[in-house]
Amino acid sequence: MTTQIGLFRNARHVRDLAPGEVLFTVGDHGDAMFSVLEGSISLLDGDRLVEAVGPGGIIGELVLVEPGPRSLHAVATAPTRVAVVGEQEFHFLVQEHPSFALSVMKVMAERLRRNDATARGATPPASA
Repeated sequence: MTTQIGLFRNARHVRDLAPGEVLFTVGDHGDAMFSVLEGSISLLDGDRLVEAVGPGGIIGELVLVEPGPRSLHAVATAPTRVAVVGEQEFHFLVQEHPSFALSVMKVMAERLRRNDATARGATPPASA
């Protein structure tokens, strides 16, 4: 089970995506993370599915923790609505809600463990 963060259900900044629409791609420089409100986003490393992220899941958080290019492709697999969380809002949430920061770190740790297991040819853990 992937960690879910339900904090953004009433977000003001949202983006709607059609199936197959690209949210971001490898190498893009981003300044926001996203929380899936409805639908599903596939995180891809080339043609390999890294993770399918549904409602409550977050993506793109790495660029807000450590600025740099995106490391995966993110593509909607259904009609999808995402909350857009910019750097200022992210930093506010980290400072004012330590549990938010811990949840983001847990998501990052789960993905890292899953990717490490996949790279070793092992079965990825169901959850961290």
